[in-house]
Amino acid sequence: MSNIEMIEAAAERLKGHVRETPILTSPFLDEIAGRKVLIKPECLQHTGSFKFRGAWSAISALDDSTRQRGVIAYSSGNHAQGVAMAASKHEIASVIIMPSDAPQLKIDNTRALGGEVVLYDRANESREEIGEALAAERGLTLIRPYDEPQVIAGQGTTGLEIARQSQELGVREADVLVCCGGGGLTSGIALALEKHAPGLRPRPCEPEGFDDVKRSLASGSIQNNNATSGNICDAILTPQPGQITFPILNRLCGPGLAVSEQEALHAMALAFLRLKIVLEPGGAVSLASALFRKDQIEGDAVIVVASGGNVDPQIFAKALEFLT
Repeated sequence: MSNIEMIEAAAERLKGHVRETPILTSPFLDEIAGRKVLIKPECLQHTGSFKFRGAWSAISALDDSTRQRGVIAYSSGNHAQGVAMAASKHEIASVIIMPSDAPQLKIDNTRALGGEVVLYDRANESREEIGEALAAERGLTLIRPYDEPQVIAGQGTTGLEIARQSQELGVREADVLVCCGGGGLTSGIALALEKHAPGLRPRPCEPEGFDDVKRSLASGSIQNNNATSGNICDAILTPQPGQITFPILNRLCGPGLAVSEQEALHAMALAFLRLKIVLEPGGAVSLASALFRKDQIEGDAVIVVASGGNVDPQIFAKALEFLT
């Protein structure tokens, strides 16, 4: 089980390897949201998303002999790229199982970063079964995308930065909106804030129709999504919250928020126009929640974790239509 000690230890291992991302603001976004909006752009992290943090944490925590045999991961793209890059920097092999309908940019980038990509049909095949079989066959260590203590610890370093940065800005009470799939980033941030910024309340943000975490928090038990594809927020489409992450989310998070595809695209356009950053749909649902669910948020400020920016040009062009 992940805990704050693991997160703080991961932060030491990550020093000099990950970027500390800044806090961005815009008076234009504040006006739309009706409060101060503080955006943490993890789209500026190595590989374009927060996932590099968890990948480096997990790989760097392995003993040498285990690490040298290589690692395997399954992902629609962001965890894939994070693991591929972290493995390459450790000079070890990585095998990445990716859905065949993942954005081509993410597949290409994963290969370019040194990962061996194995494609599967997410509607009819189980990535977990494929991963476990390959791991056993080749002696690889499986790095799970979110239900993995050392991955959660790495993602939690985002929360350590938020705690320090918000304090420097004089923000001690606020909702922290986090794009949420299986809950690795949200649970890691929640653990970090519990100790270092207890006045900040994490809240998971998801696409409408794929709001398993929101429904799970409301019911107090893990709920499933009926579908695992069919939404542009591919980065955060998971069947259900993780077995490790959900108890953390249930204990520490406020109610979940859900936004439409159109709202995610609109948030992407505004992030480009007002912040000069590129977000992918799944990385923009937190900003969309801040801007378009303002009646469900309390306080004078809100903190937004913009979790990734690995978007295909065609989808980004669609988002920019909101500016015409």
